[in-house]
Amino acid sequence: MPFVSLNPNTNQVIQAHVCWDINRLESALEKAHSAQQIWAQTTFVLRAEMLRNAATQLRAQHDQYATLITQEMGKPLREARAEVEKCASVCEYYAQHVGEFLRVEPLESDAGKSYVAYYPLGVVLAIMPWNFPFWQVFRAAIPALMAGNAVALKHAPSVPKCALAMEAIFLDCGLPEGMFTNLMIEVEQVADAIASPHIHAVTLTGSEAAGRKVAACAGQHLKKCVLELGGSDPFIVLHDADLELAVNMAVTSRFLNCGQSCIAAKRFIVVPEIADEFLHRLKTKVEALRLGDPMIEATQIGPMARLDLRESLHNQVTCSIAQGAVAVTGCKPVEREGFFYQPSILDHVTAKTCAYQEELFGPVAIVIRAASEEDALRIANETRFGLGSSIWSRDAARAEQLVARIQAGCTFINGMVKSDPRLPFGGVKASGYGRELSKLGMHEFVNAKTVWIR
Repeated sequence: MPFVSLNPNTNQVIQAHVCWDINRLESALEKAHSAQQIWAQTTFVLRAEMLRNAATQLRAQHDQYATLITQEMGKPLREARAEVEKCASVCEYYAQHVGEFLRVEPLESDAGKSYVAYYPLGVVLAIMPWNFPFWQVFRAAIPALMAGNAVALKHAPSVPKCALAMEAIFLDCGLPEGMFTNLMIEVEQVADAIASPHIHAVTLTGSEAAGRKVAACAGQHLKKCVLELGGSDPFIVLHDADLELAVNMAVTSRFLNCGQSCIAAKRFIVVPEIADEFLHRLKTKVEALRLGDPMIEATQIGPMARLDLRESLHNQVTCSIAQGAVAVTGCKPVEREGFFYQPSILDHVTAKTCAYQEELFGPVAIVIRAASEEDALRIANETRFGLGSSIWSRDAARAEQLVARIQAGCTFINGMVKSDPRLPFGGVKASGYGRELSKLGMHEFVNAKTVWIR
């Protein structure tokens, strides 16, 4: 079955791409393995130079890449430009810090000399999603490449042109052929790729269901695995929060990328003192969002990426309303060409509704009214997910005391959850395990070798 680029704004096919058979897959992985053996011997200086070249190319052609992202997955063009810039920044970050992150670390022992040295694992299979088609790939690939690994990309089937564009970027920046390989394979072939002797580790960003399957397969073959899965991030608004700041960031976090982000704020948990005022302000801001053609600069909400995603979201919304949630605004598809869904708010979401239990991956904010601050913390943890979280309070010191009680991979106080090359990123519980970015992300795919000398 071919990979198909389909413009979600117009529902028109852009291009179709033929999937590979098993022989072509194995040949590509063998080539990647051979290239990695040579790349592992290169200096940090050479690797850094090539990544800086990639950053330069990304910026020089950012309009071209941003347009490609928007046409294939539907995000507003201005958001696509920001995504391309973020990719350039992660290249520069690791080019600057690779020597520091992989420096030999002397350790005291009974030896005359002992230390830990960091060596690459080999070829990393990166299974990546469609929602940030450039950033998710660069976030995973850059630290792996800088550590001396090769990367074989299995991208989402709806963004093949983005995948091919990134492969070309890495070739143009001077990376040896095979070091970054785009695999045009179907989901059913992922197990064959993981089983290949030329794959040494796996990283996946995707759904909980996909994570379980990939983790099981990687475990069967005893291969290192990092998983960044779904999230239902709590956005806890306490009685003393700066409501103007909190509401502005609530709208940005929830409706960025048409709400299609793992780390978007998804559950707005509010205490009684400010619940009505928060909802009033939120409704005003949400209803002012400009929905339309993502290629138009003023557009804030573009289409969802696929028709089936919109249908699934609307089923969750209608199910929740039937179970007692209140539709404040929106809550239905837009009757126009493309896969648009109205920016929406559900209030009075309780544990009896599916919106409380499930991740809503689209432009729908859910408001949960807590009985107290203590109840808000309980609700925040009453989920199988644990990716990001945020607390909003003018008393930052008090909010910081609550951080340890939230079960999540990160907690932001008076700030929107985001991924930053300088900070480790990942989750707990059903949101996955392992970390991306920062020094920790680079260390996920190295052999931390102990050396002992008499």
